[in-house]
Amino acid sequence: MIAYYDFFNVYFMGVVEAAFQFYFLAKILKRKLWLPFYFLFAVCAVIINEFLPSGTIMGFMALVFLLTVCGALVCHADVKSSLLYAALTTEIMLLCYGITQSLTCLAVPFLPAAFHDIAGIAFMLTSQAAALLLTGICYYVVYRYFAMDVLYPMDAFHPLSTAAEMQQMFLVFIPVLMIFIMSRYVNTMQFDFQYMRGTDKEIFEYLFSHWQLLAMHLLGLASLFCILFFFKKLQQNFRLSTELSLLEQEEHSLNQYVEEAKARYDRTKSFRHDIRNHIAVVKDLLRSGKLEEAVSYMEDLDDMAEKMSFPVSTNNPVVDILAGNKLGIAKSMGIDVDCSLLLPYPCGLRDIDICIVLSNALDNAIQACKSLEAGIEKQIHVSGRVQGDFLMLEIRNSFCGKSVFKRGTGLSNVKKVAEKYNGAMSIEAQENIFILHVLLVIP
Repeated sequence: MIAYYDFFNVYFMGVVEAAFQFYFLAKILKRKLWLPFYFLFAVCAVIINEFLPSGTIMGFMALVFLLTVCGALVCHADVKSSLLYAALTTEIMLLCYGITQSLTCLAVPFLPAAFHDIAGIAFMLTSQAAALLLTGICYYVVYRYFAMDVLYPMDAFHPLSTAAEMQQMFLVFIPVLMIFIMSRYVNTMQFDFQYMRGTDKEIFEYLFSHWQLLAMHLLGLASLFCILFFFKKLQQNFRLSTELSLLEQEEHSLNQYVEEAKARYDRTKSFRHDIRNHIAVVKDLLRSGKLEEAVSYMEDLDDMAEKMSFPVSTNNPVVDILAGNKLGIAKSMGIDVDCSLLLPYPCGLRDIDICIVLSNALDNAIQACKSLEAGIEKQIHVSGRVQGDFLMLEIRNSFCGKSVFKRGTGLSNVKKVAEKYNGAMSIEAQENIFILHVLLVIP
């Protein structure tokens, strides 16, 4: 009977536990897989466990590696996300089983002396079922309250993509590994199911040791959830700081728009106030037959009107001011500029979001042209069009092709706006020309 129980415990329950872990992986990564995938993973996990028990450091690392590979290849998830999940789910299962095993050991002294064979096996199976149930509850809590913050700290569309997010991921991964090592060290003190009835002192020492083990596993599980909770708060603060940065940029752009609008309003008001006088002067010149003076006066009026008009016409007044200012700065620096951008107005895209894209892109373009050596052609070309429900923007500029390009805060802000509208951002370099493509989906 014991041999059958060992076979059932190692192989059947091993397959169930491993399949349950992989199901949680697919669930949290929002993937639906065929049942054979769960079975194949479970078989591989049981085979590995035969050579490297999961309770050892090497066994833990092997199981985490297997989960990570399956998460990346089968579920098409990010490798770093899969690694973090694999360590987290494995440690949760080990702690839950440690808790139920400690409770089982504490109950052994109070069982009847004849409690063995079938009754004892049934008791052990109940203990394993309770461990699996506790593991499922913990998995549900992680999935329900922590999954989106831990596995997708920035956003559901780009999990753990930047170096800063990689560092934040290790804020969870390293404590999880430390809790595992500490729990394995504690288990080496005394963790077996053997109990020999003896003196009261021996019974007390036995119960005390397993009470300690139970307390250690409970504290380990509580510490794990505390780490997840505080990491969630950290991610929320990170999001808030990012949103604050965008709001500050939005405020700066709006202030520029207001100042420019005030200046143009004052010039327009002055021109409208004097227009009657200008017309009267032109009439007098024409009546007097002074055609050349009248033409010269009209040219001066045309120059005044040109200063009041927008140098860039995109069909969006806010973008006209922004692009006009940026391209005007570039032109004053000796950079050839060209703008063939036509935007729908109004549309489902917020003006400030378009301004964030263009301001960051043009700032980068101006900086790249500014760093070029004298004698090299400097140019900036802005183009864009609406095709169906998509707005496609392209910013071309000269740059030093030999330099290593690094993504900075500017392009990060552009990427955030693109992802906000379910779009995309891409960059490419063609010899000495840098090209930024931005695709936005119009709601």
